[in-house]
Amino acid sequence: MIVERIIPIVREASGLMVRSGFEVMEKGSNVNIVTSSDIAVQEFLVGKLSEIVPGAGFFCEEEDLNDVSHEYVWIIDPIDGTANYARGIDHCSISVALAKGGEVIAGVVFSPWRNELFHAEKGTGAFLNGKPIRVSGKPFKDGLMCTAMSTYRKEYAKVCSDIIFDVFMRCNDLRRFGSAALELCLMAAGQIDLYFEMRLQPWDYAAASLILSEAGGASCGFDGGPLSLTKQSLVLAANSRDNLDDLLATVHRYLSELPY
Repeated sequence: MIVERIIPIVREASGLMVRSGFEVMEKGSNVNIVTSSDIAVQEFLVGKLSEIVPGAGFFCEEEDLNDVSHEYVWIIDPIDGTANYARGIDHCSISVALAKGGEVIAGVVFSPWRNELFHAEKGTGAFLNGKPIRVSGKPFKDGLMCTAMSTYRKEYAKVCSDIIFDVFMRCNDLRRFGSAALELCLMAAGQIDLYFEMRLQPWDYAAASLILSEAGGASCGFDGGPLSLTKQSLVLAANSRDNLDDLLATVHRYLSELPY
């Protein structure tokens, strides 16, 4: 299984996420930051993963690495939750997905300080630290939703708040941990049940979306179809198709089309 070759590389890369001595830089604004650790982790992963699938493309968050014109493409977020990482908050993760022909076939999400490694390979189930995981069976009214307010595009905050308020009044409660990859994996493990974000990039969700689907959950974009692996997307996810359809209908009550 190829995922077994990815896992030790991801674990080794986490050693570059040092607790001190890293530099923080802005990427266009004070809310969108990158650290020297992000760059170091990405460079390490690209080098090592190139050896597993020679000739594969890479689509990564940092340094404008966007080469998707290959049968195989690695989709990487070196540190998902950089804002948390830069502040010493443990909710951050390394996310690595391998896509073949536009479909994710393997995914690893590792939260080093939580010591939680989620992985999946298509058709073989989802795992947390080597043990099988499964989504919860909670109905919408008992669901816990992870969400956010479109930090990088605050002009979308009002419609986000309308959608979030609608869901909040009908579900159990809300959470915001600051790492989309980790939040979707928590859903795969049965701890979260509903998910909405207005605008994410493929590296935020590619690996976790496979882990979620292999755990029995479901995700989609604004049109109800599969999430894009080449461009930004509105992301919905849930522990069941019925709950996902409810979320999608809620979004469509407030948005007739995407604002980007």
